[in-house]
Amino acid sequence: MNTAAELSNDCPADGHSGKYIVERSTRAGIATMVFFAASLGFSISMPFWADASYLRWLSELACYFVMAQMWNLLGGYGGLVSVGQQAYIGIGGYALIVLANMAGINPFFAVLLCGIVAALIAMPISQIVFRLPGGAFAIGTWAVAEILRLLVANTTELGGGSGASLMALKGFSRGSREAITFWISISASYGSVLLVYFLLRSRFGLALTAIRDSEIASQSQGIDVKRIKFLVYVISAFGFGIAGALYFLGTLRISPDAAFGVSWSPMIIFMVIIGGVGTIEGPLFGAILFFALSKTFEDYGTWYLTVLGLLAVVVTIRFPKGVWGFIADRFDLHLFPVQRRLRLHKRS
Repeated sequence: MNTAAELSNDCPADGHSGKYIVERSTRAGIATMVFFAASLGFSISMPFWADASYLRWLSELACYFVMAQMWNLLGGYGGLVSVGQQAYIGIGGYALIVLANMAGINPFFAVLLCGIVAALIAMPISQIVFRLPGGAFAIGTWAVAEILRLLVANTTELGGGSGASLMALKGFSRGSREAITFWISISASYGSVLLVYFLLRSRFGLALTAIRDSEIASQSQGIDVKRIKFLVYVISAFGFGIAGALYFLGTLRISPDAAFGVSWSPMIIFMVIIGGVGTIEGPLFGAILFFALSKTFEDYGTWYLTVLGLLAVVVTIRFPKGVWGFIADRFDLHLFPVQRRLRLHKRS
């Protein structure tokens, strides 16, 4: 399929003779894909030469990439603002404990199953929270996460309030465990970006953004609004489930407060808003910024949270579209173009 199509236009509005070209790719986008592939190869080699501490840090950052992309797909592109996606982080983490410790499944193979478990549980939950209009939807998602936290905290088989450790990894050396966790985390982060990218370039993406802008107008054009919202919610839950499993695969221990804690929501939303809602690049930029700040100021207690809060306020006021949104508008830079662009090709 051609990435550009020409539209005849003998008398453009600006007085220049030429043709309009509809583009679906940019030079920056092509360069990004080349860099994307090269960086993946570089990342795969890291466990053979990089320090273990860097692998742990990058594995954590990769989890943040997945979470930020999945929330942005749901809230930024779908218009479904949730403050309870930690429910699926917790489901993914505890599914890992059940599948690995109790069912005897290899914990690394179980990561994908954890995402599937989260998606399956999200199906009936979506039918409940979608009945809540507007802001009530956000509150409803938070309530679901709290209910799950209380249920797990009162389940002795899962360790109760004190949590549980991932005992199934005892047979793996520390080096091999960290290397495999890193490879899976990096693969998940790259996969999440590609998933969002190709979804948004499809009919599904067009329908999703149309629903975000106006549900009534979308319905009038024949879009199945309920089906699209259901699918994006389940896809987001799948991604969060995998991210949750990977996060606790790295920490080796889980507890109800750590898994379902409300602190996850402001952290993830911070990444997306700072970087730029409704862009693929924004959540990546925001996740890197959050990660850098968290490692720099985490020893300062409440001052760390104060710095994050002040930064969020300043960026929101100064850059309403986020830092990456400002950069994209200022320099017309689109690393992951998902929309068609109309450009005038002047005749010589």
